[in-house]
Formats: sequence, structure tokens, C-alpha cells
Amino acid sequence: MRLVSSLLASGAVALIPVVAISQGPQTHRFTPTQFYTTYSFAHPPALRIRPGDRVTTKTIDAAGVDWNNKSVSPGGNPQTGPFYIEGAEPEDMLVVTIEKIEPNRATGYSGSLLAPYAVTPQAIAARTDRDAKRMIWNIDKVKGIVSLDSTDITPAHLELPLRPMLGCVAVAPARKEAIAAITPGAHGGNMDYAGVVAGVRLMLPVNEPGALLFLGDGHARMGEAEAAGTGVETSMDVEFTVDLVKKKTIGWPRLETDTHIMVLGSARPLLEAFQHSTTEMQKWLMADYGFSERGASTFMGQALEYEIANVVDPNFTVVAKMRKSLLPRR
Repeated sequence: MRLVSSLLASGAVALIPVVAISQGPQTHRFTPTQFYTTYSFAHPPALRIRPGDRVTTKTIDAAGVDWNNKSVSPGGNPQTGPFYIEGAEPEDMLVVTIEKIEPNRATGYSGSLLAPYAVTPQAIAARTDRDAKRMIWNIDKVKGIVSLDSTDITPAHLELPLRPMLGCVAVAPARKEAIAAITPGAHGGNMDYAGVVAGVRLMLPVNEPGALLFLGDGHARMGEAEAAGTGVETSMDVEFTVDLVKKKTIGWPRLETDTHIMVLGSARPLLEAFQHSTTEMQKWLMADYGFSERGASTFMGQALEYEIANVVDPNFTVVAKMRKSLLPRR
């Protein structure tokens, strides 16, 4: 049986058994032609892959427009996939490492009004700009910027650093549910966290045989909380690798970067999303870092950080973060 280092060990290596592989890791190049606007076990696998494999693929934008500026799907965050991971079973944990996210066209679009839940009702009532307008941004990968020139706004020129991210990464939901691709939850989905960038490792619960991995909703950049209802929406070239931790049950998506471990809880109201992320972080510290229940509570009270990932989707998303440099070494 193949062994991999635990992604969750801080300063120590804990070997965790994962699914056996009969051949070395493979690289798959997959150009999608079919897209889905729901996460569901019922969608047939687009590609079968094994733990350790790398996939090079593409996503289309949230409105269904591809890398050739051609409309190829209805809108609503159409997803690439699902990818069937051999050996994945319910109660396993899928680990998706995002190796690359890169825009594959020169433009993206965004909204131009703050979303209803981002401001007070009084602010909405007082608006002078009431018409929703799509703003077209230019994407310059050489300069590493996105820019907007429009006579509809002041200042008429905006320029920001390029920071590609994926709004959606998900597995098939539990209980045979079909969930709209605009919705985040325990399965992942449209979490719209600006931190889902190249180099991160996203951990998702496996609910169905093969896990059935979906991804999409690429943004050339996006402000935290997605306060205007969109990022700079565009199509992407994406590379990712997958691994599988057997018999490792988690309740909510987890994320690891070089500096933090994180939990992404989603619900409405926002307080419930906060509670999900906090509860799952406590469970993680107890399971993998040697904390007692009271020890985790005491530590979290002085060390925990939070971000609001989105306040615009059917469920809102809160990120509980723990700095890895503060965690005890095992």
C-alpha cells in the first residue's frame, strides 16, 4: 500500500495509508465539452483518474462563455467534470492540490453594484446608480494586472494585480442531493474564497464512490466577501493533482497553505457559517494536533483568525484560520 506524508502534520511527518496504486502517477489532458450547473452523483464521470494523478483542464466563466469567447453553456457557474477518483469511498478524504490557475483569454467581466447583503437597506434605497451594468476588464498576464477603462465610473481607469482563483471546487453532495452550482456547503461548491489560488491544498469529504470532483467559476481576481456579487469572471487553464486519505472523515472543506490551516463553513445566516467553521476547526485540532477539547477551546480563543469569503451566494461562507507557526509540533 502506498504511503504519503500527512498534509496536516506541522514540523513532523505522520504517514497515513492511502489507496493502493498499481501504476505510477499519470498526467491527463482533458478539454471539456459538457458542463453542469448542479453538483450531483447522477452526472456521468468525464474522466477517471487515480490518486497521485495530475489533470490539465479548462473551465468556462460563470455565464457559460469559454476560452474562445463562445457561449457553450447556460450560466450559473457551469462546472468542468466530474472527475472520478479511483478508490474513493464515503468516509474518505479527498485532497486536491491546485497546481495552476491561469486565465486563458484577455477579458473578464464584473458587476458594478454592491450586493444587497453587503450594504444596509438604507444605502440601497439611497442609490443614484441603480442599473446593473457589466464591466469589461482587460487581463494582462505579462504585466500581471487586470484593468478597466470606462466612462461610466470615476476614476475612469482602474488597475489591480492579477490574482487568479477558483470560486468553485466540489464533490458530489451527500444523501444523493443535487445542489445548484451557485451554492456552497459541506460538499464545497461555490465558496468564493479569494484564497483558493495556485499552491493550496483543498480537502473535501467523500460522499459518493469516486468522489466526483467538479471545478469552475474562475476569477482573474476577486475582493474578499465578493461584495459586488462577482469577481473578474473569466475562463481558466487549470492543473490539479489528487490524493486520497482513507477512512478520514471531515465535516466541512479544509484548506492548507504554507502559513495556515483553514476551515470553510457555509450556511445562512452568516452566524451559522461562522459556527460551522469554528466547530470543524476544533475537531481538526483535537484529531490531528493532540489537543483536548478544553485545550483546543483555550488555544482557539487566543489564536484563531477569520475571513468572510462570500456574502452573496445562497449560503454565505466564513473561513476559520489557524496560523501554522503557532501550532505545537508533534
